[in-house]
Amino acid sequence: MNFSIHQVTSIGNRKYNQDRVAYAYNNDALLMVLADGMGGHLHGELAAELAVGTFVESFGRFVESPQAEPQKFLEETMLHANQRILQLPHDKRHGGSPGTTCVAAMIRGGKVYWGHAGDSRLYVLRNGRVLTRTHDHSMVYQWLQWGLISAEEARIHPQRNQITNCLGGVENMFYIEPGEPVELQNDDVLLLGSDGLWGPFTDAELASVFVSNPVDVVLENLVVLAVRREKGRSDNVTGIAMRWGGSETAHDTAEPVSHVLEPH
Repeated sequence: MNFSIHQVTSIGNRKYNQDRVAYAYNNDALLMVLADGMGGHLHGELAAELAVGTFVESFGRFVESPQAEPQKFLEETMLHANQRILQLPHDKRHGGSPGTTCVAAMIRGGKVYWGHAGDSRLYVLRNGRVLTRTHDHSMVYQWLQWGLISAEEARIHPQRNQITNCLGGVENMFYIEPGEPVELQNDDVLLLGSDGLWGPFTDAELASVFVSNPVDVVLENLVVLAVRREKGRSDNVTGIAMRWGGSETAHDTAEPVSHVLEPH
């Protein structure tokens, strides 16, 4: 497979970085996964780390089964991650357990499959436009869909971070929303980001900056600009971007290779 890929994380203006991100690949498939842990006192970073770790660990088994279905793998792995997170110790003082958003994508056979829970997003970008993206699981996004608020009002709404779906947290709160698979074309960009990354930008801004620019340079600049735009109120900012196509770097390996980004 030919692709270029880069991942970045920043603590922003928070005390701790609760975002986690990773990718793994072999000759046959590429996995990208991102999680945004929730609630500092509930140690959301534990949930995010467990979600990402579950995907990376499971990828090794997936590539050993040529008949395995990518969409089924994503859904079963996210469900397994949720079950593992629910087994983490509860914080009785604060009335809950660690929780996290999660968005994961798998490329196999030139197609991208994905699933998500929460408001961490996936974008498929083509020719400077958003071909498709995930829908946030939040009340503010629902109000936007109903036409009760504008896109700009949604972007700055004080309740924009209150989500209605996550791994962990509340046992019956979790569900997986799958995406419709997309056949990738040369130069398509796949972007996964926590709300700290996409929040300060419009979709049009995110799509346009990747045109003809290396994904590593673009992503590094986006993270810096996201923090700057929030003017001292920045959330953790994390993203992973991949450009697909024959002119990109060839990744040839039968054995699975994984890259888990250390938070800082």
